[in-house]
Amino acid sequence: MVKRVIFEMKPGIPKRQLLLVAAAVWLFAGGFLLFRGITMLPEMSMLWLKIVLAVIAGLIFFHLLFLRVSLKHITRIRSLEILRPCVFSFFDWKSYLLMAIMITSGVLVRKTGLIDQKWISLFFITMATPLLLSAVRFLRAWGKYCELVKE
Repeated sequence: MVKRVIFEMKPGIPKRQLLLVAAAVWLFAGGFLLFRGITMLPEMSMLWLKIVLAVIAGLIFFHLLFLRVSLKHITRIRSLEILRPCVFSFFDWKSYLLMAIMITSGVLVRKTGLIDQKWISLFFITMATPLLLSAVRFLRAWGKYCELVKE
């Protein structure tokens, strides 16, 4: 009985909408890092070139890691056996752990001053790039979901 009550209270949503939630989370994270990176940018020589290089580094990082990670999550969401999975199941537990470590590391590095703010700002822009592109992948998967699966 307790298990049934917990199951009924679970904030479940259709798998297609779970893809939209994932897109929103990745969009928020990427947008937040981009905003922080831009607002932290100090005056420095050849700033535009450094920003372009940060975006290029982000594109490389996207192709080397985030393409595979976002596809893994999209495939996992599509293959969930539950028709209305929990709204928080757009990540598996390893991804939540990794996200917590990355957020904590970012805050610690910024607050301790171990790395100069100009490099942190460029790193934030670099990391924002693959997060935003991953959000686009989730949005595309959300848009194509009805064509692939009949709910």
